[in-house]
Amino acid sequence: MGSSVVVPGSPFAGVARADRGGETVFAQAYGYAHRAYEVPNTLETRFALASGTKGFTAATVLSLIDSGLLAEATTVRSVLGDELPLVHPEVTVGHLLRHTSGIGDYCPDDGPAPPGQCLLASTSDYLAALAGHPAEFPPGTRFSYNNGGYVLLGVLAERVAGKSFHELVRERICEPAGMVDTAFLRSDDLPANAATGYLEDGRTNVLEVPVRGHGDGGIYSTVADIHAFWDALLGGRIISTPERMFEGTEYGMGLWLVPGGFALEGGDAGVNFRSVHLPGRHVTYTAIANSGGVMAVSTALAALVQ
Repeated sequence: MGSSVVVPGSPFAGVARADRGGETVFAQAYGYAHRAYEVPNTLETRFALASGTKGFTAATVLSLIDSGLLAEATTVRSVLGDELPLVHPEVTVGHLLRHTSGIGDYCPDDGPAPPGQCLLASTSDYLAALAGHPAEFPPGTRFSYNNGGYVLLGVLAERVAGKSFHELVRERICEPAGMVDTAFLRSDDLPANAATGYLEDGRTNVLEVPVRGHGDGGIYSTVADIHAFWDALLGGRIISTPERMFEGTEYGMGLWLVPGGFALEGGDAGVNFRSVHLPGRHVTYTAIANSGGVMAVSTALAALVQ
């Protein structure tokens, strides 16, 4: 069964798991979490998820809406005042969630990483990175994937809740879902059970990703915790009406819409992640890598649970 998913010795290094009808039908780890010390990846290894974090950010914001601390109609300006003056005064939480805000992006997917990205660790660091980017289009007029918009959601969440964004994700997402191995780890101080990300030339990614992630990416998790997230989200243990996250054509809130379900996806230097949940078929499959790609593995997992 393992060779039908990935071929041993292939560039893929990470974990793959597929569940159907509440049972795990495939689970396997490949390659090294740390090459220099030949530490193998295991099913318990914690991996960076890159933009997969956006699903947790959206769910956190929606839980704050459930609590009455935010609304989709809340404007950025009403929370931040004169901060980030280049953000259009009509930009709302709803625009940010759906990538229709039009704000200038500090880290566009189709452009180079911002200077000093590897030094980003605190909210103040990210606020400085968000500043100085002119609006690209009027809010609500079109979709444009925007990393900065999800950092801004994290900032707004902090301001209205009076707690750090990292703490809010732990309290509002991880604890209700039982995700005990999910957290915003520092890339320069990883624990023993976390995978180091590797670039194509074999170097680690420590100089290519933020020291500590925020609303747009950078959380670490395990394949078991990812599957627990889907169960908790669809079970109503995180937000009261999870179907709000799935409204849209191609993108909902923090996740992509795929035929029959939803997908969390993320990619960065030394990070590759895709998790698909198909509620009508009671199927979840996930591939996370710290080297190589996940799409071929995800395709193979999909075929496995047909």
